[in-house]
Amino acid sequence: MVTVIKSVFGFICAIGCIGSPLIKAQTSVLVKNNLSFERNEVVSVPVSRLKSFLDKNKEADVRLKNSKGQLITIQWIDNDGDGNNDELLFMAHIQGKSSENYTMIADGKSPVPESKVTTYSRLVPERVDDYAWENEKIAFRMYGPKGQKEALAGVKGSTLSSGVDIWLKRTEQPVINKWYKGYLTDPMYYHRDSRGEGYDPYHVGDSRGTGGIGIWKDGKLQVSQNFVTSKTIAEGPLRTVFELTYNRWSDFGVKETKRISLDLGSNFSKFVSTFEAEKKVPNYTIGITLHKNEGETKLNDKEGYYLHWEKIDDAFVGEGIVVTPEIIEKSLAFKSETPDQSNLLVIIKPQNKLTYYAGFAWQKSGEIQTQKDWENLLKKQTQIIANPLQITIK
Repeated sequence: MVTVIKSVFGFICAIGCIGSPLIKAQTSVLVKNNLSFERNEVVSVPVSRLKSFLDKNKEADVRLKNSKGQLITIQWIDNDGDGNNDELLFMAHIQGKSSENYTMIADGKSPVPESKVTTYSRLVPERVDDYAWENEKIAFRMYGPKGQKEALAGVKGSTLSSGVDIWLKRTEQPVINKWYKGYLTDPMYYHRDSRGEGYDPYHVGDSRGTGGIGIWKDGKLQVSQNFVTSKTIAEGPLRTVFELTYNRWSDFGVKETKRISLDLGSNFSKFVSTFEAEKKVPNYTIGITLHKNEGETKLNDKEGYYLHWEKIDDAFVGEGIVVTPEIIEKSLAFKSETPDQSNLLVIIKPQNKLTYYAGFAWQKSGEIQTQKDWENLLKKQTQIIANPLQITIK
């Protein structure tokens, strides 16, 4: 999520500002929340804005203290893989309509505090070649090339899909490695909620799952097959980032690279899809499976959030999409008698780079209990996107 950055010399954008003046050694990071509700979010500070501090101190020695003087967890990220870090992350806790001050110091002798919870992602060759990712609230996976090959060869249990699978968690601890390890001796291991951690009862098939994309044309959805390559960019206590690429798909010859990130504390993965098309596309469309059309949907083009509420086994799950309203063309709940073809569809105006958020919450996790609870989380996410935390560096 982009964070607005300010300096004592005036407004400075988070990315790509040119010609900003030199500033004195930065020791104070003031975080301001302009919204009325409390926010616990990962804040990103570009390394370029820390230049005067890093000119005098080693990156490895950087520590951050909260307003109580306590060291807090930080994470560095190298977004472009050139061996140099591009941004510094930390978790900010800010009450509504207020500010919080964090202090940057150089203290290589004090260890960076470890977080009790974390984000995580990896390719999973032991289960064909899924790519799975999680934080302390939610988990997802998508399907890779070996799975596609097996599906096309008719191997039972294989998956041919670019839809997004969700795993229902009710523990803050990581489950990906544990659940896949259990799968090796029991293929149903993570399909049963028998350990009090959650499970995977969610069916994706050829649907969009929660946040898969396609192109809507002539009343049908054209979609890609499984991803063909994956690359982990970052995984750590505050944010995991990775990229998936796809072979050309649709009548329009679309080549797609999908960069996905998930922050600690968030119910939403951020998806950034970059497209190159051989022919002009009519739209790009984001979807949520409606399964057997037994759940409820709510479409809100004006505010840019889309809700599906359904009962899976003995508890309810809310799935959702959040996208900037300005790029929305229209939306619909498309229902079909064909398996996996019923989807909530958000049709987006054609563009080379599409950013959106997709996520969910499970009743048994304790975070939500009603459809209204889930809608409130979606509404908050729209406000968070439109009103990033403001950062002043002194």
